Formats: sequence, C-alpha cells, structure tokens
Amino acid sequence: MDAERVKVAELQQTMSQQIAAARTQEIAQRQALDHASDEIHQERRRHARELEEKDTELRKKERELREAREELRAAHDDLERERETIRSLKATVSHQSTAHVGMQTQITAMQAQYSAANSQVDVLVRKIDELTFKLEDANKRVIELEQETREGETLRRKLHNMVQELKGNIRVFCRVRPLLLSDVQTIDFTSGSGLSSPDPEEEDRRREEAKACIAFPDKMDHKDIVLSSSSESATGQERKDEWTFSFDRVFEPHSTQAEVFEEISQLAQSCTDGYNVCVFAYGQTGSGKSFTMEGGPTEVAAGMIPRAVGQVFRVAEQLRSKGWEYKMEGQFLEIYNETINDLLGKGEFDKKKHEIKHDSKTGRTTVTDVNVVPLASAAQVRTLLSLAQSRRTVAATLMNERSSRSHSVFTLRIRGENTLTGEACEGSLNLVDLAGSERLEKSGAAGDKDRLRETQNINKSLSALGDVIAALGEKGEGKSDKHIPYRNSKLTYLLQNSLSGNSKTLMVLNLSPLATHLNESLCSLRFATKVNNTTIGTAKKQSRLAGSS
Repeated sequence: MDAERVKVAELQQTMSQQIAAARTQEIAQRQALDHASDEIHQERRRHARELEEKDTELRKKERELREAREELRAAHDDLERERETIRSLKATVSHQSTAHVGMQTQITAMQAQYSAANSQVDVLVRKIDELTFKLEDANKRVIELEQETREGETLRRKLHNMVQELKGNIRVFCRVRPLLLSDVQTIDFTSGSGLSSPDPEEEDRRREEAKACIAFPDKMDHKDIVLSSSSESATGQERKDEWTFSFDRVFEPHSTQAEVFEEISQLAQSCTDGYNVCVFAYGQTGSGKSFTMEGGPTEVAAGMIPRAVGQVFRVAEQLRSKGWEYKMEGQFLEIYNETINDLLGKGEFDKKKHEIKHDSKTGRTTVTDVNVVPLASAAQVRTLLSLAQSRRTVAATLMNERSSRSHSVFTLRIRGENTLTGEACEGSLNLVDLAGSERLEKSGAAGDKDRLRETQNINKSLSALGDVIAALGEKGEGKSDKHIPYRNSKLTYLLQNSLSGNSKTLMVLNLSPLATHLNESLCSLRFATKVNNTTIGTAKKQSRLAGSS
C-alpha cells in the first residue's frame, strides 16, 4: 500500500508536473495565439487599407477613363469640324481662285479707268487754277463793291439829310380826327309804351350838324385845309367866314396811322444817321393827340411812338450787314404843373428833383435821376408805353373825360459804330405828346382849384412854346441877337436842342371835327401856321470816330 501510495504520489507529482508543464505550454500557446491574432488583425487592417487604396485608385482610373473617353469624343468632334473647315476652305480657295481671275480682269479695267481719270484730273486742275484766278478777281470785286456800298450808304445818308433839309428842318402836319359815336348825343323818342330805337335819319342829321365845315381842296398834294362857318348878324343878314391854311401835309379824318407814319418814317431813319429828331403832337384836349402818338392795342392802331421805334430797329438791322452796330435806350418823362416826373421810375412822383442838363459840345440833353431803360426790341416799347400810360396824370374836363393834363416826352437814344470804317454816330428821337390846349371857360376848370392850376400851367408852357418859336422866326429873319426864352418853361427848356436847329423837328397838329370846337381849332391852326413859317438852323449830325468820347 505504501508502494502504491508512493506510486500514486509519484504519479500525482508527475501529473502535477505535466499539468504545470501543460499549463505553461498552454500559456505559451495562448501568448503565441494572441500574438498571431494580433498579427492577423494587423494584416486584416493593412489588407483593408490596401483594398480602400485599390478602390480609390480604381475609381480614379475609372474617372480618368471617362475623361479620356470624353476627350477622345471631343477630339473626334474637333477633328470633324476641322475636316469640315478644311472642306469649306478648299471650296473658298476654289471660289477665290475664280474671283481672282475676275479681279485681275477688273484691275486691268481699273488701270485703264485710272489712266483716263488722271487725264480728267489734269483737266480739272487746270480748271481749278482758272476758277481760283476768277475767285480772286471776284473777291477783289466783292471788296470793291463793299467799299462802294459803304460809300453809297454815306452818300445816301448825305442825300437823305439834304432831302429832309429841303423839306424844312421844322415841318408841320395837320390831322383831323374822325367823328366818334361819343361826340353825338342821340335822342330817345318816348312813346306811351316806353323807349324806341332812334331814327337813323335823325341821327345822321344830328351828326352832320355836329360836324364843323372843314374842306380839303388840295386832292393832289394834300397840303390845304379850309374851315368855314356861317352866322346871322343883328340885322338878320347871313354872314359867312372862311379860313384857309396850308401845311406840309394835311391828313383827312379817314387817314390811317400807317399813312401818317409813312410821312414821318424818313425822320425816324435820320435818327440812325446821327441826327436829333423831335416829333410833337399839338392840339386841344380830345383832338386825338395821344392816339396819334401812342395809338391803340392793335397793330393797325399802333401810334407814332411804337412805329418810329420799330422803324429805327428795322433800319439798324438792315445796316448790320454794312458794319453798323447800334445800342438803344429809352426814357419816358412827364411834365405836370412845371414838375418833371419819371414815368418809368419805381418811386412816387415828386420825390426826386429832376434837373435838365444841356451839353453844348455834343448837343445832348439829359435829365438827372431818371430811369433809362436799355432797349433790345421794338416790342419792349409797348410794355413801357403801358407802364407810362398807367402812371401818367389824367383828369376829367369838359373837353374830354380822360384828358391828359401833362406833357409826355418819350426819348429814344441810339449810338452806332461801324466796325469797318471806324465811324460812330449818336442820335436821339424825341416823341412828345403835349397836354391839351384850351381856354379856361371851355375846359370847365375855373370852378376847380386843382384843375385851374393845371390849365394855367399847361397854357403857360404852350404859350412859352409859342414865344420860343416866334423868337426863332425873328432870329431866322436876321435878328441874330434875339434872345430865345427857352427857360420860361420846363417844356421849352427840355426841348431846347430840338427847337434850336440841332434837330429835325415835326409838329403834328391834331384837330377836332366838331363845330363846337371851331374856335379852338382856329387858334390851333393859327399857332401851327406860325410854327410852319418859322425858319430855324440846319440840323447837325452827331458823328465821331469810334472809340472817342
């Protein structure tokens, strides 16, 4: 038993050793297995990476293959297009070869034409040389004609002035206005049922009775006017009186504004030639002076002021081609109760004291502190006339409901320079609308203090005008030492240079056609005759060299 126990113990020891060795071998195998498992795992990971890289490379190769196929397809397309282009170019070359042959033919023809054209050019050059020579002659002729034109213009001015002097440097026109509806008071025939229309025959009879007996016997030259009247003496006998007057021109009632201005237009042109011109309207209140000078709102009714200014602008424009350049300016004054008012001023009347200045060297008359307006067109004058008319002093008298109680003086100054000849000139155009002349008992002013003073001042200034004209007449008869009373009124002093011989002067006598105004008309006609018989000096041209003062 002990031996078996020993064997069992040895066996157990051996088995223990074997078991320990087996465990040790198992551990070693497990370690080897773990190591192998790790290597297998690493190999799998490496293999997976390689697979991914291969897949990526494969996809890249597939993409490159697709791109290469696309490039190949594009290359095939380009090749086809190039082949088509080559075929087209071959066709073009073939066509152009044919065209080249045609062009060679045309070139040959053009060379022939060129040779012919050269021959024509030679002919044209010779013609151009001839025309150039003729043009030079024509330019010389143009210069000669322009010189002749300027000399002709100078001669025209001289002859025009001579004609005006032959007509007289102071002239008188007479104008009788037509009978107006307001001149005749119609009769209303009353019946039991009320008022009826007036009898046309009765109205015509009344119109004839209202007219003064005025005749115009000179149908050729229109220079005479005859007034007549008949009255019954204390013994019952009929007494007839007749008065004949002659003037430079007499205008009948049907005469138009255009016909009157036609006689004045030459005087207006003298203004652009460097002369002072004065046109003044004289006559009793209501005789048509303002209508003659200023006119109405229409072109047909335009008066002497807008027409004269328009004439000056037209002449100035015509002379532009002959080297003349003109500048114009205007002023509009009123003389009321021996006080000068500026009708174009912005302030109230009588706020400024205006003084009249005469320059003996230049013959220019100026008034201090008045508004002088540069004039760019004739249309501008109409605006000035409207402004002046709204400011002019008017009042009612027995002679006229809107009687002008002041003298108005429109002055247009014109300065001209000729850039070709170096000549310069300066002229002025005075257009005067005198206040109405009538006796105190006729005007109805005796019962009104203000109207009385107005009428006295008007008559005083018109009387002073008559005294000046009478003195000028005596001086013209040889009384060289005769004193001319210009300073007796503002009117005559303002118009001193227009009356003293330095101006071409025209008086337009306006007459009423009414029989009730016969005595006033006779007074006006006698005064106009005195003016017409007056001789004044020769008008002087206001000229100088351009650039001199």
